[in-house]
Amino acid sequence: MGRKETILKLRQVLIRRRDALRKALAGDLSSLKELRQQASGDMLDAALDSAQDEMSSQLAEVESRELAQIEMALERMRNGTYGICEATGRPIPLARLQALPYATMCIEAQREAEKSGAGGQRSADWGSLIDPHAGDNDVLLNDLEMDVS
Repeated sequence: MGRKETILKLRQVLIRRRDALRKALAGDLSSLKELRQQASGDMLDAALDSAQDEMSSQLAEVESRELAQIEMALERMRNGTYGICEATGRPIPLARLQALPYATMCIEAQREAEKSGAGGQRSADWGSLIDPHAGDNDVLLNDLEMDVS
């Protein structure tokens, strides 16, 4: 199988993962809202609710970061730069892309970036986690209700 066919398969993997993360995030955020609206019975209940709320919040943060990386990978596919190392300009090996479909750098460049403290991560656009070509399935971060009180 050639590079082009593998990238097309990776696109489908990314889209499925993106859709699953969007559903999970919508569920996580609504669960957090429900937890905050429930009255706690005693101090132990309040502590358990707080711990569960914190874990759910951290999970949502991790999922949000992965979703942003997937959205950036899909955008690179649209503009023809997917699979090209941002540091070296050379193709990222298919084995790396299959292991981490939203990788932006080859392993060597990623290691070097981590050594120098750069981490190799670009800033995500948290204002819009969308696929402009997905039609009505778009989810904007602003569409998700969050009560931070």
